[in-house]
Amino acid sequence: MGEYYAESIIPMIEAKYDSFTSTEREIADFFIHNSEMVDFSARAVAARLYVSKASLSRFAQKCGYRGYREFIYRYEESFVKKKTAETGHTRTVMSIYQDFLNAAYNLMDGAQIARVAKYLNKAEQVYVCGKGSSGLSASEMESRFMRIGINIDSIQDSDRMRMQSVFLNNRNLVIGISVSGNAQDVLYLLKEAHGRGATTVLMTAKSRESFDEYCDEVLLLPSMGHLEQGNVISPQFPILLMIDILYLYIYESDKNVKEGLHTDTLWALHKNKTMEGLDER
Repeated sequence: MGEYYAESIIPMIEAKYDSFTSTEREIADFFIHNSEMVDFSARAVAARLYVSKASLSRFAQKCGYRGYREFIYRYEESFVKKKTAETGHTRTVMSIYQDFLNAAYNLMDGAQIARVAKYLNKAEQVYVCGKGSSGLSASEMESRFMRIGINIDSIQDSDRMRMQSVFLNNRNLVIGISVSGNAQDVLYLLKEAHGRGATTVLMTAKSRESFDEYCDEVLLLPSMGHLEQGNVISPQFPILLMIDILYLYIYESDKNVKEGLHTDTLWALHKNKTMEGLDER
């Protein structure tokens, strides 16, 4: 996989962007959009951005590094000079998708995904919820995962999210989907679920410490906000990508059983269509 995707710390900077101060955002913008290998010493960057060396150090620590020296070592190590813009609509879209997939690769935590897959297999009942395009992805997740034996229900309605929170317990898994991290009904359900002993997982493009208070796992999705022409990509894409990865983990965990269940559901659908055809005669 590494031969196709380059290591980069930019996706994590993007995920933490909302937690930065205004000065730290200026620093983040520089590293996110920089396309040239220049002098990245603390002295040079501080002078270029009109910020203090202490601000650079605090920024690096918020990104998860001990200091600016460690941060810049990782940045230079993963630096890839950006190519000039591709011409033609097809190449543009393909290039954006490649950038997006590269960001997803750098955010993926295999051990974490394996844990969430185990939660899905173990839970007596799974609820996945979201609003708008996230809700459509939740519905897609329900449709796919129920075919491999997961007892899963999707919720898109705000009132139902709040009512469902009353009936949750420690045998349930609740997965909330909010790319922005601001869907209040989804966050409410996760908070209530956590308080009632349910396992909770949030899929989001935002990394906030507050999520850790009521989420057992936060699955980070790539952010489209800093991608050039990222608005041409469907907002469902990062969610569906994560769903596909989780699906494969679960499918491979007990392939013979899951394959049999999937085949049985296909047969049930085919049989139903055959019966409908006979009824119409």
